[in-house]
Amino acid sequence: MMESTCVFMSILMIVADGFIVRGPSGPLVALLGSSVVLPCYVDELLVMEVLKVEWKRTDSETLVHLFWFGKSRPEFQEQDYHDRAHFFTDQIQHGNFSLRLDNLRTEDEGEYICRVHRWFDSGETVVQIKLERLLVSGSDKSISVSVGEDVTLNCSVDSHIKPEHINVSWIRTDGDEDILVLLFQNNKTLPDSSDERYRDRVELFTAEIPKGNFSLRLKSVRTEDKGVYMCQVFAGGLSANVTVELGVGFSSWHIAVLFFCSAAGSGAVLLLCSLIYCRYKNTVTSSIIMNLQVSLVFCPNICMFFAFMLWGFTEGSLHETVTCCALYLLRPVMLMWALCYLKNLQDNHKSWIRFFRITHELTVLTVIVYSVLFAYGWRISAHDTDNGPRIFSGIWFGCVVLFCLLSEGLYDALCIFLSFFQLLQLIPSFGLPSPVFLILVFVQPLMLFCIPLLTYLQARLRCLHHRWITILGILIITLLDIILVIYANLTILEREKENLEWIYVILFIEVLKIAVVIEICVLKHMLKEEEHSRVQRRRETETSQQGSNSLSLCNEIMFMFGAVGLVLLNSVTLTAELILKARNGERVMKDMRVIVFPSESVFVLCWLISQMHANWRNVITGSTHNQRNLHQRVQLMNTPETREMEILSAADPDVSQTQR
Repeated sequence: MMESTCVFMSILMIVADGFIVRGPSGPLVALLGSSVVLPCYVDELLVMEVLKVEWKRTDSETLVHLFWFGKSRPEFQEQDYHDRAHFFTDQIQHGNFSLRLDNLRTEDEGEYICRVHRWFDSGETVVQIKLERLLVSGSDKSISVSVGEDVTLNCSVDSHIKPEHINVSWIRTDGDEDILVLLFQNNKTLPDSSDERYRDRVELFTAEIPKGNFSLRLKSVRTEDKGVYMCQVFAGGLSANVTVELGVGFSSWHIAVLFFCSAAGSGAVLLLCSLIYCRYKNTVTSSIIMNLQVSLVFCPNICMFFAFMLWGFTEGSLHETVTCCALYLLRPVMLMWALCYLKNLQDNHKSWIRFFRITHELTVLTVIVYSVLFAYGWRISAHDTDNGPRIFSGIWFGCVVLFCLLSEGLYDALCIFLSFFQLLQLIPSFGLPSPVFLILVFVQPLMLFCIPLLTYLQARLRCLHHRWITILGILIITLLDIILVIYANLTILEREKENLEWIYVILFIEVLKIAVVIEICVLKHMLKEEEHSRVQRRRETETSQQGSNSLSLCNEIMFMFGAVGLVLLNSVTLTAELILKARNGERVMKDMRVIVFPSESVFVLCWLISQMHANWRNVITGSTHNQRNLHQRVQLMNTPETREMEILSAADPDVSQTQR
């Protein structure tokens, strides 16, 4: 009796002591879409037949999975956990009741309870799942900043993931394609990955990265920086992003550009109106008219020079700024050269105006443009092991400068040979398309040489005595030379990004070269003929005087187109480009040279054509006038009085001697 009582008490003590169900020491952190194991185990072996294990949600008592009567019972599972919750069946006999939950969802986050039942005894443990969320926050409002300032675009990451496991990319997304601004990968910033528009202008706050601060600092904001920026964060299978809109307003530099453009355009119009008013007012002296004329030449162009210079500080490229500034700095020289061909100037004014020669603009602009091309070619060939092309390019550039100085100081016609050295300078830097191309290097100067040759032959060949034949030949040679220049430079620079812009600049230099040659061969002779025939023109009939006045008016209109029309065109274009870029964040016209230099070339060519036409008209008028005088002399010789005087002279030698 006593022994049976002791055995029964021992069994009760074992049952009362029960067993301990163990679980994790803390919450389980997992990524959305991944798998997680919910630990649940005991330290002793239990009989499988009387064992029941159930996993449930603590918040809703939803049955996640059930092990009963020696096997798992998926038929009792809640529908949401079918094929996602699994026991390790082979480990249950060893006391491991852990559950694997696959393809984690947002609603899987929470507490789970593992209950183990054996006979009348049971134990449990609670397991908590926390899903790793990637919370990215930024600025709720758009940011506005002026050009030239620095701006910070906020991006903060709230996560338990360490920075070395986080990748961040800043992207501009408002255009046709995404532009990579900056990349953070493998726990370091990769500045070389940035688009060239943002290179050396963007950075992260390195000291703030461990705190989850991936804000972007954008330095020296430009107008094209305007747009929507996205901060994309990747961590394992997680990703999140935040966007911020950047607005860019006018800076003081932009306002200055608008001011000078407005001053140039409005000043040119006001000076033109004042000049027209004073021209038709007889009480105004010629000196006042001349002062207005000179102001019209200098003031608007100087304003445009400052406008393009400030444009280069903010939006324009280096090559665009240098060439356009050089053009507007030298443009008054060209206009003063054209001014001396107007008929309404007094002789004392023409004497000092003729110090302004078109050769000055040609030589200075050539040196500036080919200096920029030489520096650009030297830079792109800096990594070449062969220094031969750079040396030859420097030699030919020296020849270009030398011939510019000789053309300026000795003889203007030497500029014909500039074409030879200009092409030879470009070939070492940008490559020779083919050996046959070298023929063009010699052909182009010969084309220009044909202009003085044609005027020389005109004086010696009877078939060329008609002036219109010479003028037509000059026009044909000019057209062929322009086509040859475009083809040659387009072939050499076809692989360059700014090839079209450079061709416009080089073409304008070629037009100036043609103007110098035509001035030497045609226009200077025209001025001399006008000076010798000034007295005869005063005796012309009313009809011929009206024709001369209409021709003079045509020349003045052409001059005003160059002095006022082109300034208005370029000032309005630059203003519109600045406003549209501030509004849209990108330039409508990639380079102002595509407007500035073609329009200048058209003006110079039209001016040359008008002057050659005036020369031809003067020749025709002079020929008609000489024929009329000859006819009047013949009629005078046939009058009776003249015949009687001849008879008396023949009869009386003393009378004849007295008349002599």
